[in-house]
Amino acid sequence: MAHLLTPGPAASPRHMMRMRLALMRNSLRGDNATNLYTGVSAGLILAFGTIAVAVLWPAYLPVTLAVWLSGWIFGPIFIGGGEALRPEYFSMLPAKPGRIAAALLAGAFAGPAPAVNLLALMSLPVYGWRFGPAGVLIGLVAAVTTLFTMVMISRVVVAVIGLFVRSRATAAAVGIVTGTAIALCSNGWAPVVALGGTDTAAWSQVLVRVLPSGWGVAAIEASWPLAVVILAANAGVIALLLAVWAALLSRRVVSAARGGVPPRRGTPRPLPGTGGARITAAKELRAWWRDLVRIQLLATAFSYAIVTPLLLLTIGAWAMVPFTGLIAIVMAAASSANLYGADGTALWLTLMTPGAERADVRGRQLAWLLIVGPAAVLLSLTGTLVSGQTWAWPWVLGLLPALLGGGAGVIVLLAVTSLVPGTDPHKRGGNPLSTGADETAETSLAWLVLLAVPVTALPAAGAILLHPWAGIATGVLTGALAAWGLGRIAYRRLENHGIDLLNLMKHGPAPQAGKPTTVDLPLLHRVGVTISYTIAWLPLFPQGLVPMIMKIFGIEGRSWFLAFHLPPIWQWPTIIFMIALGLLMYGYAILIPMRLSSSSSAPTS
Repeated sequence: MAHLLTPGPAASPRHMMRMRLALMRNSLRGDNATNLYTGVSAGLILAFGTIAVAVLWPAYLPVTLAVWLSGWIFGPIFIGGGEALRPEYFSMLPAKPGRIAAALLAGAFAGPAPAVNLLALMSLPVYGWRFGPAGVLIGLVAAVTTLFTMVMISRVVVAVIGLFVRSRATAAAVGIVTGTAIALCSNGWAPVVALGGTDTAAWSQVLVRVLPSGWGVAAIEASWPLAVVILAANAGVIALLLAVWAALLSRRVVSAARGGVPPRRGTPRPLPGTGGARITAAKELRAWWRDLVRIQLLATAFSYAIVTPLLLLTIGAWAMVPFTGLIAIVMAAASSANLYGADGTALWLTLMTPGAERADVRGRQLAWLLIVGPAAVLLSLTGTLVSGQTWAWPWVLGLLPALLGGGAGVIVLLAVTSLVPGTDPHKRGGNPLSTGADETAETSLAWLVLLAVPVTALPAAGAILLHPWAGIATGVLTGALAAWGLGRIAYRRLENHGIDLLNLMKHGPAPQAGKPTTVDLPLLHRVGVTISYTIAWLPLFPQGLVPMIMKIFGIEGRSWFLAFHLPPIWQWPTIIFMIALGLLMYGYAILIPMRLSSSSSAPTS
């Protein structure tokens, strides 16, 4: 920062780029380095794949570039903004908003993501080769303008969210859009298959060229004068986006709201005159009602649960509709996995009250059940009635209490055993949907919840297989036991290790000398472990366990299950292979670090 204090132009692009590179260089260690290397490797594979599409399947290039654009739009939303250089850092510099915005834009390009995207956009001159040297030249220019457009759209989206998401309605709207986007990424193929036909293909080709990611393709395919007009219009759009971004940033840095709904004026409503878990539940219900991060995550969970079955309805698949509420429970639990981390250092209030740990844990469980439970029950009963899938009643009524109890137990247990430190709510930055926590760690914690909560319902599922209606009693029993037992473990740990959790929240994890971690693995193994954790669920669950259950119960529907697209003789071997592959990947990701730990702890002679 010293060079910013020396005489010269304030907030120059060169300074921002140097700061961005310095931040990246200083954070390039441990898991951050592993995630960066893994992300760059995956991005390079996708970039070369995009170029291959331009060579082998040129008709699909606009669609592929539209996927890159969606990544720039939704990626920052998923990770809480993705801002390394926040505008608030530079609000006191003697520079106009337009100059600061231009400098921040230069800093945004100082990273691996734009470089990888530029490599992917080299597919445009490759595509232009079909139209001669002029097409190659237009493709090169279009690659640069398209990159600037994508980055600018991403920055404007983040700025709009940071400025206008200041109410419950806007936070919920962002959550609905996010959940819908996730559902489209996983099941967006269904409406495409349902529409089908040449008419659909014709308008879809026009649509992907109208999007900003398709302007380069349109310029290459157009005549020389029209191509120049398209590229000039693209440059004008970039200038317009930069001006809009500068205006949004100038309003954002003076905004007083910080990630929550301002308290109402006048005399506040008193908490209920009671104690114990109910007073904590009342406090938690207010936190869920006021914290924009929690509102956005809850809206994401329920919108995903609702949109996913609706997408499958386009191909006539009603089997998922009864389980809408069950999906919502699992997703809501995943979004609530870091309860104590989201509250910041407010944990000290609980620790300073003798004997408050039990009431705090039980109150958080009760509040979560009151928020998620009624909506999940309504979605489950309505979905089963509307769909007419009478066979699903035992499954819905048995798994519903099991998942509710399991979710209530798992979230508090992981909140005290796998806490991810976050920023105190009143100290959050200008982006109200960012908790300031490590996004990678929070994502890993969410994945852990997605795996753990369904496991708590396995006894109920097994009882349903033995007798359809025996699963209801089993589900109620296992749900109650999971909520009580896991909650008991959670508040006992909070009693014994509460000070450690508070220190973790205030100062971060303390280094432990001599204890090996994943960071100590060779780079190749670190990347392999990260990739295994990231994609092992694909062969294990959607390509292995789900088609296995469908074959056992005789559920029809090929959809995107690989095994069902093969001859019947190869279906079971494919399912078994996918399950084995997923288990092997998880085994590799778990056992390699354990092997490192055991080898380092072995005595040396």
